[in-house]
Amino acid sequence: MGISRGGRTTKVHALVDVLGRPLRLVLTPGNTSDVKGADLLIGDAAGMKRLIADRGYDANRIRDALREQGTIPVIPGRRNRKRPIQYDERRYKDRWRVEAMCHRACKIP
Repeated sequence: MGISRGGRTTKVHALVDVLGRPLRLVLTPGNTSDVKGADLLIGDAAGMKRLIADRGYDANRIRDALREQGTIPVIPGRRNRKRPIQYDERRYKDRWRVEAMCHRACKIP
């Protein structure tokens, strides 16, 4: 879908529930930043208590948009941030559910 150093690649951005079931999947070119992919999913996170994401989704505008709709962002800050971001490290460990869903989806022929 998009060209990056590894050739044509595609990124899958997923919004999953607490059981790891996909609620929404968005495909973007591989050379698109995770933050741009998050913009496409934020509206669907309305009503969720928390949203857990990896460092690639660390942006103030994403955190602000989530808080405006009443969702607590559980996103660690990038290592190069001037001021470290506080996040719930215990809840962040539940991010494996997203990774497991992506792994299961890749096994579908």
